Parts: sequence; structure tokens; C-alpha cells
Amino acid sequence: MKKTITIHDIAKTANVSSATVSRVLSNSEYPVSPAMRAKILKTASELKYIPNSLGKQLKTNTNMTLGVIIPSITNPFYSSVILGIEEIARSHNYNVLLCNSHQNPKLEEQYMKTIFEKQIKGLIISSISKNAKLLKQLIDLGLNVIALDQEIDEKEVCRIEFDFRKGGYMSTTYLIGKGHRNIAYVTSPLDRPSRESIYQGYLDAMGQFGLEPMLEEAEAEGEKAFVDGIYEFDNGKRLTGRLLERPNRPTAIFACNDMTAFGIINELTLQGISVPQDMSVIGFDGIEFGQMITPALTTIKQPDYEMGRMACSMLMEMLIENKKPYLNFMLQPQLIERNSVAGREE
Repeated sequence: MKKTITIHDIAKTANVSSATVSRVLSNSEYPVSPAMRAKILKTASELKYIPNSLGKQLKTNTNMTLGVIIPSITNPFYSSVILGIEEIARSHNYNVLLCNSHQNPKLEEQYMKTIFEKQIKGLIISSISKNAKLLKQLIDLGLNVIALDQEIDEKEVCRIEFDFRKGGYMSTTYLIGKGHRNIAYVTSPLDRPSRESIYQGYLDAMGQFGLEPMLEEAEAEGEKAFVDGIYEFDNGKRLTGRLLERPNRPTAIFACNDMTAFGIINELTLQGISVPQDMSVIGFDGIEFGQMITPALTTIKQPDYEMGRMACSMLMEMLIENKKPYLNFMLQPQLIERNSVAGREE
């Protein structure tokens, strides 16, 4: 194994003191002649010196890394959120440590402990756990936290939320306005506040118009949920198969997310059912892939990239300016109308 180059190696090669090398490499205001500075920088380059940022962070009690915990990077929604976070982090010279909880509350807690043990001061988390006890303990010990996408009921947690219930209501009333009355809701397990809220919005709209709900819910998520990148897609296919076995088939299907909607459209096509002529489909998330499939997916848009940027900007205020931002932001849904929904005569 090759030896790691240190400032002492640079000092020995350049025939100067280690203190002088340290002053030059840290851009200290201590006076060093231009010739000596150039010599030290040239030597460092020739020796391929890489600074030990961990040592510097321990010495100054600063850490230029942010922790981010999300349920799954395989969902393009979270990929877009991460891009927004990274853009703001880079602009402040911060790095991002990304952790996938894989829909597993225990793994999520392990990552929180690891982030705190690494002396990372800021965390952005989309939590899938219903127990915030550990998170509260870490906040009390100095961890700055921004929660996004999922509700965390803790006073000290700044939250960027999305009006899922309104989105569920908006999508369902849109289908009703198109003349649909038999509308099915296809969802992953209703074990998160976001999924429950979307479903409640669906129920609100169906109840308002005196329509009978039609629910198809996936089984509890197990190992396959986080090792298989097309888990939501497969859910959509499997649950659509169940719907088609019903004597009273729906004329429209509302999916809990876009990946599930892609699986629904795929299964309908394989079964010889044309979308949207025979059956309409609407998604939820607004990921970019939705406009790349045929037919292009009508969906409810969550501002994923903007959500990531906002979360990181709020965290930067807490870490750099020692400000406490507003505790709660509620982002609003937007209907993206494309080609997967057709009108139906009443």
C-alpha cells in the first residue's frame, strides 16, 4: 500500500518547516514570500498531495458534509430531490453523504447514528419511521434537521411538506370531471402518512360525488422492496391484474405514484386494453419519465427538484448563519395533463 503524503513530506522535500507548509496550504494570512509559496505549492503538486479534510474538521470542529436519508434512490422522484440538494450544497462547498434506508426503519436509525458519529451537523431526511425518538435525541445533541416529503411530528424539526391530500382530491375530481364514475385507487401499502393522505383525498372526492371507492393495496413491503429497482412497477402490474378480475371493472385507475402507473399501463397494454381509449390512468409525482412513455402520463406534480433546493437552502441557513427558518412549508400540487386520460360519456 502506498504511503499517504503528508505536509511533513512536503516540508522535507522543499527543505522548509512543516509550519510553513501548513500556512501556505491553508491560505493562512501569516506572511510567506511569493517565491516560497510557489515552491511549496509546486512540491505539493509533484508529490500528489491530497489534504486530509477530516483532520482539519476535527481540529476546527467544522464539518463540510451534509447527511441525506431517503427511502430509495431507485425512485426517480428522490433522484431529482437529491439533484436539488447537491446543487445548493456545492454552491456552499459542502459535500453530500447519501444514505438509502431501503424502506427499512431500523436501517434508517442506523444511518442516523452513523451520521451523528461522523460529526455531521446537518441532516435532510425523508423518514419512513413512525418513531421519532432517536431523531429527537440527536436534535437535542445539536443535529440540525430538515424533514421533507414525510411528516415528522417534532417541534424542533423544520418541515417541507406537500399537500398529498389535496393532490389525491385533485386527481380524482379531474377523472370525475372527465365522466368517470368507476375509479380505482392502486397503492403501495398504506403505512406512510403521504400514502394515507393521498388515499384520503381520493375518498373525499369519491364521497363528495356519491361514488363507491375501489381500492387495490399492495402487501407489506419486504426484502424485494429495496433490492428490486422496479418494485413499484411490478406492484402496478400485479394490482392491475387483480382489478381486471373484478366483475365491475374500473374505467379509470389512479396510481399512488408514477412508477406504479407505468406498471399499470404496461399490464393493460399486455392485456389488450388500450390507454386511454379503453381505460384511463393518472399518476402521482410528476417524474420526467412520465412524458417519455406512450401514452404520456397525466399526473400530479410534486416539485421534487425545488423541494431539494429549498431543503438544502434552509439547512445552510441553520449551519452557516445560525438562523432558525420557518418550521413548516406546505407545497402545493399541480396537475400535469398529458395523454393517458380520456373523457367518457355519462
